[in-house]
Amino acid sequence: MKIIFAGSPDFAAKHLSALIEAQVKIAAVLTQPDKPTGRGKKVAATPVKEVALRHGISLYQPSSLKTEETLNWFRSMAPDVVIDVAYGLIIPKTILAMPHFGFLNVHPSLLPRWRGAAPIQQAILAGDTETGVSIMRLDEGIDTGPVFLQRRCLIDRKDTTASLSERLIKIGCEALLKVLANLATLNPVTQTEAGACYAPKIDKTMARLNWQESAEILDRKIRAFNPWPVAHSVLGNEVIRIWEAEPREEKTTAAEGTILNCDQNGIEVVTGKGLLRLLKLQFAGGKILSIADILNSKKKFFITHSRFES
Repeated sequence: MKIIFAGSPDFAAKHLSALIEAQVKIAAVLTQPDKPTGRGKKVAATPVKEVALRHGISLYQPSSLKTEETLNWFRSMAPDVVIDVAYGLIIPKTILAMPHFGFLNVHPSLLPRWRGAAPIQQAILAGDTETGVSIMRLDEGIDTGPVFLQRRCLIDRKDTTASLSERLIKIGCEALLKVLANLATLNPVTQTEAGACYAPKIDKTMARLNWQESAEILDRKIRAFNPWPVAHSVLGNEVIRIWEAEPREEKTTAAEGTILNCDQNGIEVVTGKGLLRLLKLQFAGGKILSIADILNSKKKFFITHSRFES
């Protein structure tokens, strides 16, 4: 079976590595073009490209799949199946129809819940207690295609997008290999629209905390935006990134954003409902530090009754 792998970020790269380790032959890799990244805007390859280069796999990096050149590339490759894991570009109907077994997609949610670009983050933001992975066949809709296999995964109250992603990668790789091994005999199941919802793309503007929200909601945001774009707030003239916190149900009449208590165990901030105890912070240009370490060098910023901006 001739297989093309299409993907770009680290989530996809780990699936490609798992396929290679399982001795699945990949005829070619399709990934997004190299792009400027970071503060220095240095041009960097996608994580998927790096894996492909290490293993000597042929690469194709078009900026669009809607050109005649791309169409001819697919015709010349004549794949039996394309595995799409967070590739990131729209795939035209003509190309979707080319492989005999279509395009297989690894989607990190229990479809039809959380179709779209950010299912892991949205599951945490919504307070879901369970998520999973769906292996589906792509169609023209947004994650609306029929599903071959699903695997479930509990969401822990301390899970971040980073920690949950690692578990979903593991079960996603296992599920993908199982579907590939039985592709000729499996019949995918059409998705129902009952319970369907959309997970829009995350952007940086979502990461600024509004202290009028409850401690529970703010904790979810901190975990959902770890490792990107990272929840933050302004104290004085400093933008402070908040990497870890825990909600507390204590009541107070102090204004939202007020620092109520500050010691080695955490910095307790008033929210719209309850307190949020901050546990790990990062100042601009600095390292991620525990509160104990932060207070050793930055205690002057965290005076009791000073206030974070909303």
